[in-house]
Order: sequence, then structure tokens, then C-alpha cells
Amino acid sequence: MNAHRSPWRLSILAVALLAVTALAVQAQETTERRDARMKWWREARFGMFIHWGLYAIPAGEWNGQKVGGAGEWIMYSGQIQPDEYEKLAPQFNPVKFNARQWVRIAKAAGMKYIVITSKHHDGFCLWDSAETDYDVIDATPFGRDILKELADECHRQGLKMCFYHSILDWHHPDYLPRGEGSPRPWDKRPTEGADLNRYIDHMKAQLRELLTKYGEIGVIWFDGGWEHSPEELRSEEVVSMMREAHPSLIINNRIQIPQDFDTPEQQIPATGIPGRDWETCMTMNDTWGYRKDDRNWKSTEDLIRKLADIASKGGNFLLNVGPTSEGLIPAASVERLAQMGAWLQKNGESVYDTTASPFKALPWGRCTQRPGKLYLHVFEWPNGLLQVPGLKTPVKKAYLLADRKRTPLAVTPYPDFVGITLPVQAPDPVDTVVVLEVDGEVVIDTSIRQQADGSFELKAADAVVHGDAARYESGPERDNIGFWTKAEDFVTWDITVDRPGRFEVEVTYACEPAAAGAEYIVEVGGKSVSGKVADTGGWGAFKGEKLGVIEIADGGLRTVTVRPTAMPGFAVMNLRGVVLRPAP
Repeated sequence: MNAHRSPWRLSILAVALLAVTALAVQAQETTERRDARMKWWREARFGMFIHWGLYAIPAGEWNGQKVGGAGEWIMYSGQIQPDEYEKLAPQFNPVKFNARQWVRIAKAAGMKYIVITSKHHDGFCLWDSAETDYDVIDATPFGRDILKELADECHRQGLKMCFYHSILDWHHPDYLPRGEGSPRPWDKRPTEGADLNRYIDHMKAQLRELLTKYGEIGVIWFDGGWEHSPEELRSEEVVSMMREAHPSLIINNRIQIPQDFDTPEQQIPATGIPGRDWETCMTMNDTWGYRKDDRNWKSTEDLIRKLADIASKGGNFLLNVGPTSEGLIPAASVERLAQMGAWLQKNGESVYDTTASPFKALPWGRCTQRPGKLYLHVFEWPNGLLQVPGLKTPVKKAYLLADRKRTPLAVTPYPDFVGITLPVQAPDPVDTVVVLEVDGEVVIDTSIRQQADGSFELKAADAVVHGDAARYESGPERDNIGFWTKAEDFVTWDITVDRPGRFEVEVTYACEPAAAGAEYIVEVGGKSVSGKVADTGGWGAFKGEKLGVIEIADGGLRTVTVRPTAMPGFAVMNLRGVVLRPAP
């Protein structure tokens, strides 16, 4: 008889009860308790991601041949059998690894937490796990618990220790699927007797080790859950166990249930993720794990502006390093991190513990805020006068954040903007931060003004989306309101009408054949015109369609609404924008 638990030992009823219990525990958490649990993470804004494991040894090559793809995926990309890949373990001896130095690098960069791969998809563990011999203690000549050394040093230097943990495991004999018909048809190990349920038990035991052996842990950062449903992964049960073991724990969304925060990868959502905590994870070059041939480094300017952009949208920035097999963080990464740290030394107040911008968009940069202060991140230096559009709250004082003397800058209110008189040259050409101390709640007029010819151009990026499904999306062939799969969702723009009259309405949209047929109206001030969505040839094939003429009788603030009235298919359309042109 097999000593491991039978897959049906835990009854369906028991699983259901555990799931209900987990949901009940989450439902009992008040907003105040959740805010307290998330407080440090929301304040931190900037963390270090570390991808490190056996894959640092081949560093993008196998048997003398380059293997495409990210360094940590070489076992998959090179179609390497587990027993062949295992031969890397006796070669893993990173004698130059220095936990104190790694944490110092992160701290000097202004990072507040570290997330390291406890185990990536290749199954190799960077800690002394009682659940396997395929770990850094039992399988390598190095024989030191890397996670313990790093956790101890994080606690000593005041950074939060966090663990990435892969659900996917290309090495463990019980992890399925594999073989013919799976994503890994070259893995020829027999599947008879393999038991995914037993693997989940193994994963739970390892997670319990990570949560109980290394002191205070900030985040468990899951990955690799995409091959299974939450029911197959027993996600609610796993999460319930983790929260019981570590009540203050923060968990990401990659165990197939939402949890505490979303994880956009290698991109920054155009409008953030309203209603959700989120964190962009990103590489400095083109790979997560070390590849010796990848020298496509992002510039420091780009990385600093990405940090400001993410903070301006209410997110965190988890920036990756991929150490070498010797245990060194590449010099190019160290250089960029030091430069980011130097910028944060002067400007950190504009990033840490701030909230998202009250402005929809700014032509010259980004904005973050905290009570009583707006931080204007100026990327494109103006010719003398910085125009802050739509700001209606009185400005008490303006100055450069890096100026310790806080020398006042002249502030001049105009009808449509507030003007800030700046030095001729930017003190920091990457991102000069201008502070506005304001009196009272920040009020922004985000309404769209008439152009010189009297028209209004209403872009998708400037729309307010009402509903659960529709949202703004950007990227190749995008820049539109997409995912519009609920007929009750609608979008609006506020406009300021200086010259009322009759306006021709043109809508630009795209739709694939299977979804065509939705009906909608464009409404302003109680008057409307209607349209029917046609097949344009695909979701990225945009066309303009004139719907007719609508009259706006009075000037002032008005709202333009695009609202579906019927949706016979599975979606409404991809809406790029609406133009109102003065009609003859």
C-alpha cells in the first residue's frame, strides 16, 4: 500500500467545507483590517524580484547551443528531460553569494521588499525542504540555506522578505499533465500512478515550511497556476491554510483565485486597475533568469519614469534581477539600481506612501499625491511655464522637491489651468518633481474642451467606464474600450460647451463577425442618436461611422454617454472614440 495519501482520502464534502470556510474567513475581514494588512505594501511602492536557480548555470545554452526564450525556462524551451536537468544540481556552487550585499543593493536602490524564487517551474528548491532532496542543501555542493540567509539579512536591514513559489513543477513525479497531448509532450516519464492531489499536499507542506521557518514573511507570490482550475489546485484550501499559518500574509492572484493584488507582467496598465491593488513585475533586460547573451538593458531614465508612471496609477513596481551561477547580481543591474536609489534619495517622498493621480492625463509627465500635496513628475520640461490643466483647488505653495530650501515658484491661475513658473533648464532631465501644496480637497475639472473648429474629440483613454467588464486597453491595434461583454456597462465623457449648436456624431469602433449586431445610443443632454455595430473584420480593424446630428442647445458642462440598448452577441464593440463636429 502506498504510504502517501489517496487522492480520494479527502472527501468531496471535506473539500467543499474547506472552501466554504476559506470564503467565510475572507468575508469576515473588514475593510479596516484589510487596509491594516496591506498598509506596508501600499506604502512600499518599489521592490526587488530575484529569479535564481539551476538555470543560471547554462545561462541560455545547452550542449553548446543557444536555447531561445527566458533563461529560467531553458528546461522547457530546450525540451530537457528531468534526469538530464538534474545533473545541474551538483554544479551549483555560488560561492560569491552574499546575502548582506544583495540586501544592501536593494536597500540602496530604495526598494522596500524582496521577492525571491523559492522554487521556479524546474522544481529546484533554494531552501532546506523536508519534502524533497532536490534542494540546495541535499543536492548541491553549496549546502547553505539561501532563503534563510536572505531572510535573516532582510529582517536585519529592515526590508520585507517575500517568496515567489511556482505551482507548476516540471520535475516532481506527481505533477500533471505531461507527455503526449500536454504542453510537454517530450517528457516521457510514465503518468500511471502520478497523483496531482498528492502533489498539492506536497505543495502545501512546502508552503507551510516557507511560512513557519523564516520569520515574518510579507508576500507569497504564486506563479504557474494556469494549467489547472482552482478546484484542481484546491486553491481555497491552500489559501486557508496559509492565512491560518500567517494571518498578516499578502497573496497575489496567480493561484486562480483573486486574493490581494493583481500582477500585470512586463507592462503597465494604461489606467491602472481601478478597484484592485496591483503590482507590475518587469525585467531590466529581456529575461528573468540569467542569460549571458542578454545585454538589452533598459536605461535608468526609462526605469525611473516607469516607477513614477506606476506610482501615478496606484501600483507597485517589482523590478527583477537575475544573478549569475556564482551568486552575483549583474553589474548592469547594480549600476541602474544605484542610480534609481540616488533619484529616490531626493524624490522618494513623491513615490512612497502616495496614491494615484487625480488627473486623467498630463501632457508633460505624471502626478502622485498625498493629503495636501500634489507631486508633479515632469518628464518633458516646458519653456518657462508648466501648465497644470483643470486644477481648481487653490495652490498655497510650489517648489522643487529636490530643493532643500524649498524656494517658492511663482503660481498663476488661468481659466483652464494653473501655471507654474519654472527654471529655464530642468534640474533633473529624467524626472524633476514639482510639489504643489494645496488647500483642501483636490478638485480637477477633467471635462473636454471644444477645439478651435468647435468640435469635441472624445478618446477612449479619456472615458469614464461604468460597469464590471468593459475597460480601457492599450497595445498593438488597441487604444480602445474593450472587453465590453455586459450590455449594462456604458462609458461617459464630460465636456464643456462654449459654443452650443448642432453636432454631427461619428463613432470609431471595431468588431469581429461573431459579435456584430449590438445596438447603442450616443446621448447628450437628453438628445440621442442611435447606431448598430457592424462587422469591421476583426477587433483591431477600426472604422468610423456617422450616426447623424444631435443638438446641444445650451452651454456649460454636459455629459456624453455611449450606452448599449441591445447585445445579441457576446460583446458590444471595441470603442476607440467619438467625435462631435459642428453640423452645417
